[in-house]
Amino acid sequence: MATLSKLYSMREAAEHNTRDDCWVVIHGKVYDVTSYLDEHPGGDDVLLSAAGRDSTEDFEDAGHSKSARELMQDYYIGELDPDTVIPELEIFRKEKSSAFTTMLTNKTVQYLAVPAVILGVSVVAGILFSRSK
Repeated sequence: MATLSKLYSMREAAEHNTRDDCWVVIHGKVYDVTSYLDEHPGGDDVLLSAAGRDSTEDFEDAGHSKSARELMQDYYIGELDPDTVIPELEIFRKEKSSAFTTMLTNKTVQYLAVPAVILGVSVVAGILFSRSK
């Protein structure tokens, strides 16, 4: 029979973000790494910067060894409650476009703009050439 682990909300985990009380969340699991701060090979500042938040990406980016992953089990205290997790939001900012950029994005104008510019440059060059004679 499997033992049930305690469920923690992300809000609860976020409250444990100090040197005296340091939790990290990795892959939906909650770890109390307070007693490991001084032993962490990367220094305590790495763990403190990850404290109280989901640090999965940071953990994976660091390329931890198999033995490091096994050592994590000593600090495991529970699971992140999936009902309290707020999915990461992607925020898109719509840039305000000027009338000119809106006009240039119009397909009809795009196909006419290049020949019009070439024609204009040719006319100006012709006028300048004829005046120089």
